[in-house]
Amino acid sequence: MLERIKRMVVKEFHQIFRDRRMRPIIFVTPIIQLIVFGYAVTTDVNNVSMAVYDLDKSYESRALIRRFEASGYFRILRYVNAPEEVRLLLDKGKVLAVLQTNHGFSADIKKGKQTEVQVLFDGTDSNTALVAMSYANAIITQYARSLGSPKINATAIKLDVRARAWYNPDLRSRNYNVPGVIAIMIMLICLLLTSMAIVREREIGTMEQLMVTPLKPLELILGKTIPFAVIGFFDMFLVTIVGVSWFSITIQGSLLLLVLCTGIYLLSVLGIGLFISTVSRTQQQALMGTFLFFAPAVLLSGLMFPIENMPVAVQYGTYLNPLRYFLVIIRGIFLKGNGVNILWPQMLALFILGTTVMTISALRFKKRLG
Repeated sequence: MLERIKRMVVKEFHQIFRDRRMRPIIFVTPIIQLIVFGYAVTTDVNNVSMAVYDLDKSYESRALIRRFEASGYFRILRYVNAPEEVRLLLDKGKVLAVLQTNHGFSADIKKGKQTEVQVLFDGTDSNTALVAMSYANAIITQYARSLGSPKINATAIKLDVRARAWYNPDLRSRNYNVPGVIAIMIMLICLLLTSMAIVREREIGTMEQLMVTPLKPLELILGKTIPFAVIGFFDMFLVTIVGVSWFSITIQGSLLLLVLCTGIYLLSVLGIGLFISTVSRTQQQALMGTFLFFAPAVLLSGLMFPIENMPVAVQYGTYLNPLRYFLVIIRGIFLKGNGVNILWPQMLALFILGTTVMTISALRFKKRLG
């Protein structure tokens, strides 16, 4: 069995690299996409998820919190009671920002002393964090100006705003975009190769030859998908190396965990490509089917547009998108240094989705062979 699969894998590699048109897709396209996405930045920011750590619990601190709520830019999801909760919420990506008022906030304002307001931001998405930071500074500045009264000299009140971006302190957008490019390129290349390779066998008439060989359906599926998985891993390493060397991006987490999660991600990607191949009769149909899935998958993954800003029905649909989970994983590894203890929900969801898609596609492929 292993010998037959090995020969099938070798035959696939020969067939892939014999086509000169496929070489640029495998080796050049990932680098081009990396450069384009690494330098391009675009998105409007609203509905920023926020937690509040109010240690003062005074009228003045609540008034400041209400200003954030009324601004329309921030959505307060949680009120926390311990600094550990702040770190956990930011680590898990539950909120983008945390507003903290310290003890004595109200007393300092009434005495005309300098007081502090701290706003912590998840700087993973530098563009979003930078815009949200500017919103927060504007809201706090307006609040300081509104404190003037006959008893309080507004010019004497000083609010020392100290904003700190975690995980991406320089707020470089390419640190956020490059990991997303890795996920996109793995999906695009593996989808194209998997969906078109099997259809190509059918078009040139070699599928019938494969069916009369001693190869079993499972062996044929493994022989067809293993080369594309290897290419997917290769492109992952290629784009990672270029990103680290060209854009000076550092990987905060475990490279071994990145490889493991990429393997889980490939289950879904190869399964979808295999499914497209079973419903396509020509390479043109396979190509159209690939982009029919790929474009919505990218748009609904959270790469360019926050999922929280999408309609509720669309948000539920994103749970069937493997790219959604892998983006959280790869950005968590690159920027936050997250481990399995943080990323296991995404890993589990990706594994369940991948095994389900691969099983359905394999059963349908066996049925077509029969």
